[in-house]
Order: sequence, then structure tokens, then C-alpha cells
Amino acid sequence: MGDVLAGIHSTWEFDTDSVLIRFERGIRTPKLFQVLGERRIPYEALSSVELAPGSRKGTVVLHAVPRPGADPLVEAAAGQLRQAADPYRLVLPAERESLAAYYAGELRSALGPEAGQDADRHLVAAPVAPLQFKAYDGKVSFDSKVVSFRWFWTGASSAKWKAGDQTFPVSELADVEWRSPEIAGGHLRLLRRGPDGEPERDQGPVDQDPATVVFGPGYGLVHESLPLAAAVLEAIHASDPEENGHRAPGRGKRRAAPADIAERIRHLGELHRSGLVTDEEFTAKKRELLAEL
Repeated sequence: MGDVLAGIHSTWEFDTDSVLIRFERGIRTPKLFQVLGERRIPYEALSSVELAPGSRKGTVVLHAVPRPGADPLVEAAAGQLRQAADPYRLVLPAERESLAAYYAGELRSALGPEAGQDADRHLVAAPVAPLQFKAYDGKVSFDSKVVSFRWFWTGASSAKWKAGDQTFPVSELADVEWRSPEIAGGHLRLLRRGPDGEPERDQGPVDQDPATVVFGPGYGLVHESLPLAAAVLEAIHASDPEENGHRAPGRGKRRAAPADIAERIRHLGELHRSGLVTDEEFTAKKRELLAEL
């Protein structure tokens, strides 16, 4: 397509096989968008495209719906994101409705033959590790291979404190359960792999489970905890079944496309320039990404 459609909080740049969504960094832009920066969405990752009046008077919304399983961020969110924080919604002034309708038609014509089916692998790149955030009862960090929990003595239960700080290699995990901090009982739970290869879901109360961190007011915020959950989920699905002896339920091994790798390196560079990633972390992660080509 080769055109640009600028909206409120984001701009969509249409290419021959994908749309690049660039998010603004303004004070009114949802913080999740600011953290994501930009995302390239292959047309094959979409299931449908809708154009409808916006919730605010004088706006319309171009909404691209991803195929189930195509985007690790959407998969981890599991329908819990507020409408305003949906990265697939482009809000536009009503006077651009005709232009939006044109692009909606173009997007629909670009949908692949499998648009109505669940994706058997992730088609959209996950946020790039290293990532970290503070929960109410501990600090969580992910370096692309291992998830670490370091408990806070002021918030962790006696059961977690007794168990000690935890590390979870991706190869030992089967799934991630993220419950939004904006919902009662918000938490991030790592589901370990059972002997049958399925997730172990009977892990007890979240405040007692050493594989779970609990959110709370000001802790585990969406823009901090969801990107990490998505990155862990992607790492689980991308793990080599020959190395860890399993295949993630319903998934094949995903080999990242060169465009995905380039996009992740570009985002990593932004994190490095902003000081969120050290020189050593940048060099190591870039080398790791290039090795996937």
C-alpha cells in the first residue's frame, strides 16, 4: 500500500505485507503504547478489520482484530485490556472517516486465506527482554532465558519468604497467567510444566505460591507487567522441543522472520539509547537476535 494514516496516539504505515504501528509518546498517550514504541503487524496475523464510530463524539475507530494466537501480547492479555489501551485500535477524527474506510477496505483485501483460523505460531514480535517490574511482594526480571523473583520482606508471605528467591528457566515453563492489576486479584503466575507436558494449574493461592507475584495499587502496572508476560510467553512458545523434550500445547517451533529480528533489534536500540538497557545487555541481546537469522 505504501501510505500513512495518522490518528490519535498512533500512526499506521501500510506496506505490501504488513502495517507498522508507531505510537506517540505524548502525555495523554496510554503508557502501554509508549512502552511498545512501534509494532509491525503482518497482514497474515489479522483476522478481520472493522470501522465504527468512536466512543468519543466526533471520532471513528479503525480496528484490526488479530488472529487468536498470532500476537503474544494479546494472548497474554487474554481480553483484559481496556479499550483505550488496545494497540490494534486507531482512533481518528470523524472527518477522516472516508479515508479510514478506504484503508479498511485495503486491509480486508490483504487478509490471508487463513484469516478465519487460529494461528499455529506467533506472527507478531513480543517486547524485547531484558524486562523487569516491581510487584507488591517482589521484583520480577526476565533476561530472555530465565524469569527471576526476588521477594520483598515487606510484602511477601511467610511461605514465599521461606521458599526463598526463585528462578525459572523458560524450558521448565508451560504457560503464563497474567491477571490485570486493574482487576481484583491481579497477579503474574508462571505455570510449570507437568510430567505430561501440560501446565500445572493447581499451584495454590497466589499469595502462597512461589511461582506467582501479586500486584497491588502502584505495583505490577499494565505497561510494566504485560510486556514481560508477553515476552515470557513468546520464549516458551519459541523454545526448542528437542532441547527441552516438549512442544508447547497447540504450537510449533517458531523461527523468527528476518523482518521480526530487524524490528526487535530496532526496539532494543531505542531501549539502549534511552538508558533502559546497558551496553553489555545491548551487545549480548543483539548478538543473540542475529544468531536467530
